Amino acid sequence: MSKPRDERQKDLFRPALDQIIDLGHPLVRLAQEIDWGFLEQRFASVCEAGPGQPPLPARLIAGLFIVKHMHSLSDEALCARWLENPYYQYFCGEPAFRHELPFDRSSMSRWRARLGEENLAALLQESLWVAHKTGALETKDLERVTLDTTVQPKAIAHPTDARLMYRAIEKLVGLARSEGVVLRQSYLRVAKRAAIMVGRYTHAHQFKRARRKLKFLRTRLGRLIRDIARKIDGDGALEAIFVPLLSRATKVRQQDQRQRGRKVYALHAPEVECIAKGKARAPYEFGCKVSVATPVTSPKGGQFVLHAQALHGNPYDGHTLGPMVAELEALTGIETRRIHVDKGYRGHNHPHKFRVWISGQVRRVTKTIRREMKRRAAVEPVIGHLKAEHRLGRNYLKGRDGDRINAVLAAAGYNLYGVS
Repeated sequence: MSKPRDERQKDLFRPALDQIIDLGHPLVRLAQEIDWGFLEQRFASVCEAGPGQPPLPARLIAGLFIVKHMHSLSDEALCARWLENPYYQYFCGEPAFRHELPFDRSSMSRWRARLGEENLAALLQESLWVAHKTGALETKDLERVTLDTTVQPKAIAHPTDARLMYRAIEKLVGLARSEGVVLRQSYLRVAKRAAIMVGRYTHAHQFKRARRKLKFLRTRLGRLIRDIARKIDGDGALEAIFVPLLSRATKVRQQDQRQRGRKVYALHAPEVECIAKGKARAPYEFGCKVSVATPVTSPKGGQFVLHAQALHGNPYDGHTLGPMVAELEALTGIETRRIHVDKGYRGHNHPHKFRVWISGQVRRVTKTIRREMKRRAAVEPVIGHLKAEHRLGRNYLKGRDGDRINAVLAAAGYNLYGVS
């Protein structure tokens, strides 16, 4: 049975970090406010010692995720800055300055997958507790809230039929070569030329020629799919490798611009959805919907994100209100008294309908409620900061789990950045 890593013996003759750094730095003060023991308890099921290589300390894992989303860093940039920034190392629990990483860059991806949204929600919960402990957030701020939804775009190229079909040809040919499947013809050169010409003809408004080239691409993709299907027929191992990609390529070939229902917008991210939010600058966004809850009051420490969750399937906003408020109450432990939403939530499913106030509502509106309704739009700049500064604006994490994890970590990073 291996024990957690303990390398303090190597640091006996090194100067301690707290003797070098400024103890008034925001990250140092934040590290002193966070209850790391609570996070260790929540991560215990994943970070417990067992056979094999000793696990990383829970504080190091939690600290890395917090710093990453506080300062909007990629995994690679975080590793580079961690090596040169003593405040990052102190925040993650290092007693002395280190010149090498105690973890591998790929460990970030593995720990995200192991912890999942349920365990990482502890970071959001702890951020609210720190805000409450420091006086930045009061109990009354948790009783009156506003909810809104936004789109978390996925890191994909803008999907067009020509690009998707050419990309499907590229991936099928690459997979066939890596698995030793000899193709009758690859069509890579002619398909690339056809995809380029579709864009040129469309830009020049020569739509008949563009449709002709698009048909050319669709025909070549169909030939490639049938050729591979014949070559792997009866080989169970090859079928298991090719079937997922072949099914997506078939959908790409068959789908049409005006068809209704589920479509494939990215071969590497089939969970992506097309969402229309009515914005003139971006009529359609490709990703998933995210629900965000903030106080409708004016907390002393500024605005905070009380709850954030990714919602797949592009649900109607009103149908998400009941479950989101229930999860918000479970996260904070405070019952919500008043909920302010926009007109997109009409016909909502919240069990206490008289606690929900929709913008533009006239009946039962008192002076206090009218003042709160004017602050409903305070959630909009919060969403803007989440997207611009805390990695909600473009999600690079894989799959639906990555969508949910990124939303929670962005909210925790926003809160802790405001507290620090």
